[in-house]
Amino acid sequence: MDLSYSMKDDLENVKNLGTHLMLEMSKITTDFKIGFGSFVEKTVMPYISTTPAKLLNPCTGDQNCTSPFSYKNVLKLTSNGQEFNTLVGQQQISGNLDSPEGGFDAIMQVAVCGEHIGWRNVTRLLVFSTDAGFHFAGDGKLGGIVLPNDGKCHLENDMYTMSHYYDYPSIAHLVQKLSDNNIQTIFAITEEFQPVYMELKNLIPKSAVGTLSANSSNVINLIIDAYNSLSSEVILENSKLPEGVTIMYQSRCKNGVTGEGEMGRKCSNISIGDEVFFIISITAKQCPKMGKPETIKIKPLGFNEEVEITLNFICECDCHKHGIENSEICHNGNGTYECGACRCNEGRIGRQCECSTNEVTSEDLDKSCRKDNGTDICSNNGDCVCGTCECKKRENPEERYSGKFCECDNFNCDRSNNKLCGGHGHCECRVCICDANWTGSACDCSLDTTTCLASNKQICNGRGTCECGTCKCTDPKFQGPSCEICPTCPGVCTEHKECVQCRAFGTGEKKDTCERDCSYFNLIKVKDRGKLPQPGQAFPLMHCKERDANDCWFYYTYAVNNKTEKEVHVVETLDCPAGPDIIPIVAGVVAGIVLIGLALLLIWKLLMIIHDRREFAKFEKEKMNAKWDTQENPIYKSPINKFQNPNYGHKAVVL
Repeated sequence: MDLSYSMKDDLENVKNLGTHLMLEMSKITTDFKIGFGSFVEKTVMPYISTTPAKLLNPCTGDQNCTSPFSYKNVLKLTSNGQEFNTLVGQQQISGNLDSPEGGFDAIMQVAVCGEHIGWRNVTRLLVFSTDAGFHFAGDGKLGGIVLPNDGKCHLENDMYTMSHYYDYPSIAHLVQKLSDNNIQTIFAITEEFQPVYMELKNLIPKSAVGTLSANSSNVINLIIDAYNSLSSEVILENSKLPEGVTIMYQSRCKNGVTGEGEMGRKCSNISIGDEVFFIISITAKQCPKMGKPETIKIKPLGFNEEVEITLNFICECDCHKHGIENSEICHNGNGTYECGACRCNEGRIGRQCECSTNEVTSEDLDKSCRKDNGTDICSNNGDCVCGTCECKKRENPEERYSGKFCECDNFNCDRSNNKLCGGHGHCECRVCICDANWTGSACDCSLDTTTCLASNKQICNGRGTCECGTCKCTDPKFQGPSCEICPTCPGVCTEHKECVQCRAFGTGEKKDTCERDCSYFNLIKVKDRGKLPQPGQAFPLMHCKERDANDCWFYYTYAVNNKTEKEVHVVETLDCPAGPDIIPIVAGVVAGIVLIGLALLLIWKLLMIIHDRREFAKFEKEKMNAKWDTQENPIYKSPINKFQNPNYGHKAVVL
């Protein structure tokens, strides 16, 4: 996990990850361990101009942060989720100045330090969580680091000690080490850096990318989803091939899906119990220089199992001493059968000496049987006889290869309902040719619109389109096989009122015919109105409020679910008015209280008017009797002082 300052709120959510993740993973496996490591950045970068005190606490203000570090193995893999919570809870965030982080250093150490991390010989997952980009090989030059990463473990006291000495690893180097150690990577990244890590995912086989929320609150769901995605795909890889040796893959995956070339290496969308097949062809075009056996290892990415193939090259031997001259195997005696092959007589060529050099040259044999230089002879589905492909026969006489290079067949087309071309067409050169009124890659889409006709003889009731014999309603209010059902249209509540009343409460006009007339919907009773379904679900919903003959209200909802089943949720108790003996008393008491209140209000208003008039009259009288003294106050002294220049008005003296 990235422990730079921007991940502060994320750390708070990860602190309780251990026990929660253990609980979720226990639903998948009974043998699960979890560990924790953190990274920030190399601390020698010269463009970080700071003081030693700032390196000890790189955060600003009164924030208490730990000094930056490259990688720290906080907790070795353990089955104790509480220990995870405790140790992670003790971690502090750190900080640095540039945006990219040193996560590649951390990934390399996690991959190669097996004993320190605690990897076992089982499925290995690495969850890489950050909200920033990454430094890679070459960026170390910014800090004066030029030595390439050596891909070895350098953990001492659980700290990476050579970050100042070795450059960041390259992507290719990481791919190699992750593959060698069977580690599958889950990149838990914030949305801002999704495009960057999606490109990285394309370079790292058997990896996944998930969108991390701003505070990492969804990290558990992200890990579970990514794990399910990784475990549903098998990808084969092989070790380095000897010189002159090539390998080809063909896959036979789930639901008849096939692949060749690079696509022949993998099968997707598989689950536990599914069986898939891989056909692997190894071709040696020449003998190795030393003539010694070579070994190829083939394994599925992310798994520990592997197949080891030893190639023994027979380059020279003395079996020709036991050859059979003019053997019948060599086209009626046109060659000598030795060392398991025909050595043709002069003037004859071909695998079984079946061709004459007057008819075709040896250079033309293979060339004319290949579609191009990158394909097999006769597409590996036939034999090249005198420059012409003769396609192989199948055990099933109805299945056959065809085409100039045997590149076509009539049994590898798409299937529907386990039928070739859905039973509505025939297969030609691996493409379905559909019958009339059928289309689609597997001829499983009907063009017949009669199944989409509504009762008004309009296609999909004029409120949708007919696709493959099924209505796709374009008006969200309408549902059903022919877009005729509208749960939220006016009148729906009244239409179903009597049936809801009789089925829920055994009353109403249809109580005697309820079983016959009102069994067309599923009834679900709830305790109160708060338990009724609310708008916003996947299908339209109508809230209804109806009154029965006793002036009691009952509440229910009507909807048609995604399976076109009608559902009614009804509150199990009626909302009835108070009893007849109580109503007059309550009404009388309320009326009396209202009248008394009005009387008191009128009395108060009258008293206030009388009081105001008396006070106003008193004020007018005092104003008339007032005798104001207009003489000047004897102790009053004006604040204004006047001064005059004594020379003002006199002529100036001439000196």
